[in-house]
Amino acid sequence: MSKEIVVSGIRSTGYLHLGNYFGAIRNYVKMQEEYNCYFFVADYHSLTTHPDPKDLKANVYRVVAENVACGLDPEKVALYAQSDVPEIPELYLMLNMMAYKGELEKVPTFKDKVRQQPENVNAGLLTYPVLMAADIMIHRAVKVPVGKDQEQHIEMTRNFAQRFNNRYGELFPEPQAFNYGSTLVKVPSLDGTGKMSKSENGNATLYLADSDELIRKKVMKAKTDSGPTEPNSEMPEYIQNIFFLMELVSKSDVTESFRRAYNECTIRYGDMKKQIAEDMVSFIRPKREQIEYLLANEEGLKKILRNGAEKARESAMKTITEARKLIGINYY
Repeated sequence: MSKEIVVSGIRSTGYLHLGNYFGAIRNYVKMQEEYNCYFFVADYHSLTTHPDPKDLKANVYRVVAENVACGLDPEKVALYAQSDVPEIPELYLMLNMMAYKGELEKVPTFKDKVRQQPENVNAGLLTYPVLMAADIMIHRAVKVPVGKDQEQHIEMTRNFAQRFNNRYGELFPEPQAFNYGSTLVKVPSLDGTGKMSKSENGNATLYLADSDELIRKKVMKAKTDSGPTEPNSEMPEYIQNIFFLMELVSKSDVTESFRRAYNECTIRYGDMKKQIAEDMVSFIRPKREQIEYLLANEEGLKKILRNGAEKARESAMKTITEARKLIGINYY
């Protein structure tokens, strides 16, 4: 029996951090054993913000290296750059004919971008959900691992699939958001506000590229207080965050001993942060070293992208051939 198809995109901006790893990549590694996976670096999407060409190329290589270092196997998945599959923009063009200005202007992420960059409201920003739909539909995916903030885009993808099928004939399944039936992990920032982010407050985010010393420095600055004054006190959110970070990388008995100390009002946050820092270093260091090793071998990265593009195009060409046939733009 053929495996279900999963598609997911990885933005080609910034450095991967702990939140990316636990929120997405760990699931990708699990998915590659159970599904037919297409994971792409979203370099076309990044053009909406006009990146420097040198940065764009370096970022794509880094994203590939980081994902492979974290466990993605290029032999088991198609790992490719979006721009290496010309069938994606062709399907994007077809879907644009079925996308309407009014619905695109209502998308919350578009409204956010208009506020953030009012001097650069380009057509690519407006039709971002259409390109995202093409990314998914080109492989006729049935599952898309996304967070809550992307679920509206999946809903729009289903709408485009329905419109195409109703107008031209059955071709596209209606994909579903997918995360193994559990809530997605959101790794909190070290300053007690929000979650770790590629673009906001790098001092409160742990990157896979961080040195051992930088990891220690950041963790030791994590927000705490003077400690509880009554046994079994309720934890403030920023203290819950510290325990959450510890649970990600420390042994369960270590976490439990600090939890017990909190409930008994004997906790020493300095000791707790030192423990987290060392466990974070042990967790991140091998990934950082593997990333550096892969980045030093540019030919190896090119080969991964080339092989991934070949797999992706084999799937994409079948879809675009069928789409052309149904629309009637096959003339010979």
